Amino acid sequence: MTRHIRHAAFFCALLLVALLVNAARIQVFQAPSYDDNIANRRTTMARYGQPRGDILVGGEPVTGSHDTREHLRYERTYTDGPMYAPVTGFASQVYGTTFLEQTEDGVLSGTDPLLSPFPLWNGTARDRYPAGDVVTTLHRAAQEAAYEGLAGRKGAVAAVEPSTGRVLALVSAPSYDPSVLSGNGSSVTRSWKSLNGDPDKPMLNRAVRKTYPPGSTFKVVTAAAALDAGVVEDLDEPTDSPDPYRLPGTRTRLTNPSKGCADVSLRKAFEWSCNTVFARLGVRVGAERMAATANTFGFNDADLRIPFPVAESTFDAKVDRAQLALSSIGQYNTRATPLQMAMVAAAVANGGQVRSPYLVERTTRASGGTVATAGSRPMRQAMRLSTAVQLKELMVDVVREGTGTNAWIPGATVGGKTGTAQHGLGNSGTPYAWFVSWAQGDRDLEPKVAVAVVVEDADADRGEISGGGDAAPIARAVMEAVLRSPSQDGR
Repeated sequence: MTRHIRHAAFFCALLLVALLVNAARIQVFQAPSYDDNIANRRTTMARYGQPRGDILVGGEPVTGSHDTREHLRYERTYTDGPMYAPVTGFASQVYGTTFLEQTEDGVLSGTDPLLSPFPLWNGTARDRYPAGDVVTTLHRAAQEAAYEGLAGRKGAVAAVEPSTGRVLALVSAPSYDPSVLSGNGSSVTRSWKSLNGDPDKPMLNRAVRKTYPPGSTFKVVTAAAALDAGVVEDLDEPTDSPDPYRLPGTRTRLTNPSKGCADVSLRKAFEWSCNTVFARLGVRVGAERMAATANTFGFNDADLRIPFPVAESTFDAKVDRAQLALSSIGQYNTRATPLQMAMVAAAVANGGQVRSPYLVERTTRASGGTVATAGSRPMRQAMRLSTAVQLKELMVDVVREGTGTNAWIPGATVGGKTGTAQHGLGNSGTPYAWFVSWAQGDRDLEPKVAVAVVVEDADADRGEISGGGDAAPIARAVMEAVLRSPSQDGR
């Protein structure tokens, strides 16, 4: 009898070991496959089982969570959704996440191991903690000014703090309300189809995901290249530039939007945006040096993130001399995002130094403790300090007495550059109106803001469209919003 009891006990022990081994196999080795299985709703239910963390602007949340009391309990909500959509993106139970909702999803959904109350415990990807918050660098008043300035228009605004790279405003128009995509009902599907079918592409982030011909605003880069290369040594010396200018190796004659550009100095050419002068300067500098200068400003950088990816701005070095001439005035195949052109203006304002732009100041736990901070940002020298000083002078002249007078702000020093970029088959499209600028209050020790504005479909007649008329007033409003704040803590 005792022998049978021992056999039964041994058999039970084997069964127990088998159960433990099988449980370990399923929970440890096969867990990832079960987690990723489309039939497993537990992960999805857990994801939406607690409120999502918030994205903050100026210390106030622009997002929230609505308790639906359903299986997927919490849906995302947005305050001033269309204004902040190019920053927040959307968090949808059907279509996933974009922009900060995507890049900061670990913190916002509570799955980032750094949210653990035990910092030395690494945890696993399946652990879930109280969701954390994302504190942005946005300046609320600047964002509002940019959004209101683009009301009823198609275009984008990007503003940065020159000395740090903080993104102060990022607006794209037309926009949309991300909350219409938050849930999982039939209305979400209808909204998704409607937004994607809209010819105005409201979900396209024009500030960072669309590149435009920068037109005459690129002359800031061409001027920097010419001054650094010694092609121009005196801002007031004649440049020996004909008007019209025949593109090298062709019979095509390049003309100017204004008269009096023949053989003018760099100062006057910059002030009145003479195409002939800058096209010839680009050819004299050469494709290699022009491309090298453009690269130091941030062009041809496919890895720029703020933290979500930014479309690559391009300047092609493999061009003939005629193409180089056009590229040097921001045409041919030169392309730039509004954020890139804000970086160009910021480099001039910051003594020639380019700071990498960033949008997240820090992430925090639900308790308020800091999870991570932006830290120091990479910096590169786009031009000599002496060149930056000269360019600041040229940009100030544009606002004082040139094509950018609409950007003038009492009690501040403002530098700017207008641009009108042709596009479309045979340049038949409505020109893009550009303006890039920077501003420094009379009591400030350094420039506080650099802005780039592009208006795709200006209301003026084709012959009257200009960056100074359409884009400069928007830039001025953004700059005023920043300068009027008592401190940058007003974000």
